[in-house]
Amino acid sequence: MTEAVIHAEGLKRHYEVSGGLLRKPRTLRAVAGLDFSLSAGKTLAVVGESGCGKSTLARMVAMIEEPTDGTLTLDGKPVRPEDWADLRKSVQIVFQDPYGSLNPRQRIGAILMEPLTINRPDMPRKERERRAREMLDLVGLRPEHFDRYPHMFSGGQRQRIAIARALMLDPKVLVLDEPVSALDLSIQSAILNLLTELQERLQLAYLFISHDLSVVRHVADDVIVMYLGRAVEKGPKEAVFSAPQHPYTRALLSATPSAEPQARRDRIKLSGELPSPLNIPDGCPFAPRCWKVQDKCRAQVPELAGDVQKSACFFPENGPASPAA
Repeated sequence: MTEAVIHAEGLKRHYEVSGGLLRKPRTLRAVAGLDFSLSAGKTLAVVGESGCGKSTLARMVAMIEEPTDGTLTLDGKPVRPEDWADLRKSVQIVFQDPYGSLNPRQRIGAILMEPLTINRPDMPRKERERRAREMLDLVGLRPEHFDRYPHMFSGGQRQRIAIARALMLDPKVLVLDEPVSALDLSIQSAILNLLTELQERLQLAYLFISHDLSVVRHVADDVIVMYLGRAVEKGPKEAVFSAPQHPYTRALLSATPSAEPQARRDRIKLSGELPSPLNIPDGCPFAPRCWKVQDKCRAQVPELAGDVQKSACFFPENGPASPAA
């Protein structure tokens, strides 16, 4: 079995939110205990609705935010805030908005050389420029792009530049936070193909954050489905997509567009509103919206259970869904 590059146990991130005048602050549990491993050359996708904790997880793995609790290791070494400056070279992040992540006042060459200037100050400028030009070619851009500004590029080209910048320090892990959701559909496939080629060539490990299951189906090796900060299902992509065990996963998959017009799919419409992360109900967080809910679900929090494929449900799916009307 391939040794994990990134390993997390009980990873949590809580925020104190002001309750207002004369009120005690409340705790927002953005990530409430997450376990996972990620190996070289593999992609772990994290999916879920907005507000489920995906981006918070991305920031913790990228060492932008410190976990409230739990352990995170990189190549078997604990990730501690005092070591972030050195460890960040091995973990880089690509953000959702390629234009917002690039300095509009810098030329592309300067943007690409900046990570080397900061982290490898002894490297000669000619060597930094050579590396930057090689990286431009690697992501499919032309030599004349080196001296242009970000506003002169399309969205897909800007994301290629963002990917090139993330690779300048030869990282082992790329955190991809919705890397194609801001792009046109015609461009998304080109960027996903580029990421696949780079992963095969450089043996990169990807943490892929997305809400689009049709994208995840094509890029992931393993999947974690999150709901209100918790993992409700995890396992190999094939198992999760072909036989989802948690009702929430089944509902998400039923809403995913199909490339086959003749394919018939019963859409599961969840009733009720998503609970506030500041006021998560007792028991299973999904209970207020679940068509299979029973008294036990409202009293106890189910833990992830299973062998290869795990789900946090007392009454996992075994057959066709039957949501209440």
